[in-house]
Amino acid sequence: MEERETRKKQGTGEGEASKKLEYVSHPFEPVFDKESRVLILGSIPSPKSRENGFYYGHPRNRFWPVLARVLGEPEPQTVEEKRAMALRRHVALWDVLAGCEIHGADDASIRRPAANDMSRILESAPVQAVFTTGARAGDLYRRYCLPVTGRAAVVLPSTSPANCRVGLEELVKAYSGILKFL
Repeated sequence: MEERETRKKQGTGEGEASKKLEYVSHPFEPVFDKESRVLILGSIPSPKSRENGFYYGHPRNRFWPVLARVLGEPEPQTVEEKRAMALRRHVALWDVLAGCEIHGADDASIRRPAANDMSRILESAPVQAVFTTGARAGDLYRRYCLPVTGRAAVVLPSTSPANCRVGLEELVKAYSGILKFL
């Protein structure tokens, strides 16, 4: 209701042009240590992830259930359990972007992207492979990080609730590709 009233006040009407972009700076540190072998990158944390203080924090995002199944681990529930599972299994987590303008969690609306410095992880850990969670994260990585890192990324399907066309079993199968690098 408030958003519609804001649009009317701004006189922008409905549709794509009416989406209010907000500049978002990446709010948390990457998860990695000197033993991380796989780097999994999203685009930038969603509003729910920022609210919950950790990666893939939307309750309907399937990242943690998928990763737990792939790794043969119980599904972590707390931020501490999620961080511990990732580190124990040598999985580094971060996002392609340090900041951008974005409407909510809509990666398609990203404007003015600023990339994170991947050397922070890649020069500190024996990362064997880089993966992105979703096509937009993959596109952003190719455009802004690949020229600097020289390391291609494998694009995995998004685990976002917005990507409902890809089922849980299909996600588990796709994400199982990380296992050969662990």
